[in-house]
Amino acid sequence: MTRRGSGLTMALLSLLPPLLGGCLAPLPQPLVGLNQRLEAAGPARAPSLAGDWLALIVSKDGRDRVQLVDLRRQRPVPLPGLERPDAQPLSVAVDARGERLALVRQLEGRTELVLYRRSLMALQPVPLQPPGVPRRVALRADGRELAVEVSRQGQWQVDLIAVP
Repeated sequence: MTRRGSGLTMALLSLLPPLLGGCLAPLPQPLVGLNQRLEAAGPARAPSLAGDWLALIVSKDGRDRVQLVDLRRQRPVPLPGLERPDAQPLSVAVDARGERLALVRQLEGRTELVLYRRSLMALQPVPLQPPGVPRRVALRADGRELAVEVSRQGQWQVDLIAVP
C-alpha cells in the first residue's frame, strides 16, 4: 500500500466511531401513560402530530370522530361545531398551534375537504380546482398551506392550497 493509500485508509477509519455511535444511539421510547389514555378512548387511526397537538380519528360507539389531544396536558380538547352525526371522517391534520384542523370527510354521499378553526368554532369548505375527490390531507405547521391527495379522472394528484 502506498503512503497516499494508507492516509486515505486512516481518514476513513477515523470516520467509523461517529458513524457507529449514531447506530448505537438510544432507541425511541413509547410514551406509556399517554398511549394508555389514547387506547382507552377506543381504536384510533390517521394520526397527525404538530407542535404540542395530536389529531386522530377515534372509533367510539360505532362511530368515527375526530379527536384533538393537547399533549402538554395529555387530554382531549372539545371541538364544538366540527362533528356531524352523518359525516364520516377519513383524514385529519392539525397545525402546530392546535388552532386549525383540516379534514377530509364523507357527507351525504360525497367526499369533501373542510377547514376547522377552533377559535371561531367554525367549519369552512375548501373547494378543489379543478374538482376532484380528496382522500388525504396534510397541514403545514403554521397552518398556512394544505397538501391534499386528490383523485381526478382515475389519477391521483397532490394539490397545494394556500390558507388565508
